Amino acid sequence: MQRVLLIEDNREVAGILFDYFEHQGMEVDYADNGEQGLQLALDQPFDIILLDLVLPRMDGLTVCEQLRQRGSATPILMLTALNGREDMLDGFAHGADDYLTKPFDLEILLARMTALIRRYQGRVSKAELSFGPLRIESQTRTAYREDRKLILNPTTYTILEMLCLKAPELVTKGEICRMLWQEERENTNALRTHIYQLRNQLDKPFSQAMLITVPKVGFRLELP
Repeated sequence: MQRVLLIEDNREVAGILFDYFEHQGMEVDYADNGEQGLQLALDQPFDIILLDLVLPRMDGLTVCEQLRQRGSATPILMLTALNGREDMLDGFAHGADDYLTKPFDLEILLARMTALIRRYQGRVSKAELSFGPLRIESQTRTAYREDRKLILNPTTYTILEMLCLKAPELVTKGEICRMLWQEERENTNALRTHIYQLRNQLDKPFSQAMLITVPKVGFRLELP
C-alpha cells in the first residue's frame, strides 16, 4: 500500500483527496500546517508528499527546502492555487519534483503521483550505472563523481540516470519532459531549473564539465 503525506490547510480540498486516495487503496496521513507536515515527513517514511504552498506556521517552499536540506529524497508534488510562471519555477528551485495548479483533475494528479513514485522506487533501474568518473547506485538512488556524492532530489537524479543510460548519446528535451511529466509539450522553464540544479552538483565543483547542452535540442554526458 502506498503511503501519501498530504500537507494542505483547506479542509474541503483535503476531504476530497482523502476520499479519492482511499478509494485507490492508498494510506493517507494529513497535516494542516507546514510545521506539522515537516515533522511528519521527517519522522515517518512516505512514498510521496503532496504539498500546498500557502500554509500557516511554515510555507510550502520552506517545508520543501528544509526536507531537501535534511536529506529527504521523497518525491514532492506541489498543489497550489499560485499559477504564475515564477511561482512554478520557485517551487522547482526549492526542491519540488512536480507542480500542479488548482483546480486540478484527480486522474491527472494520480497519474503524476504514480510516475513520481515509480521513478523513486527505481523499479526499472539497473543495479549500478557508470560513465567515466560518474557512478550511479540505482538501488539507493545515489550518484558520485570521483567518489564525491552528489546531492540530488528525485527529479535531478532521474535526469542524470536517463543521461547516463544513453551516454554519450543525446537525450532530447522532449524525452526528458515525457519521462518527468508525461507530457508531449516541452516544459522548458521547469526543465531549465532542474538542469541548472543538476549542473551545480555534477560540474560546478570540478574543472571540466560533463553535462553538455546541445542548443535547442537537448543534453548529453561527455567524458572530461
